[in-house]
Amino acid sequence: TEALRIGLVQEVVAHGKQIDKAIEIAERISAQAPLGVKATIESARKLQREGFDAAVRDLMPQVLKLFRTEDAREGVQSFIERRDGNFSGR
Repeated sequence: TEALRIGLVQEVVAHGKQIDKAIEIAERISAQAPLGVKATIESARKLQREGFDAAVRDLMPQVLKLFRTEDAREGVQSFIERRDGNFSGR
């Protein structure tokens, strides 16, 4: 569709399948590290509110903070072990 072609949307689903697709996306997001998801949302909101420079300025401190979490260690370990992560939000 035109919306997809111009980048307004990332995906188009068949009529009547919107809820199924939304649930699928929500399940994928909810399986990720909660601190990382929260940081991603905060960064996107900062970009909208304060602009690109502010979002970029605050990105590295946030990433460094996330690297020191239990979830970061679990993410690396689960990748090495080729399994889904078991994230705690810590």
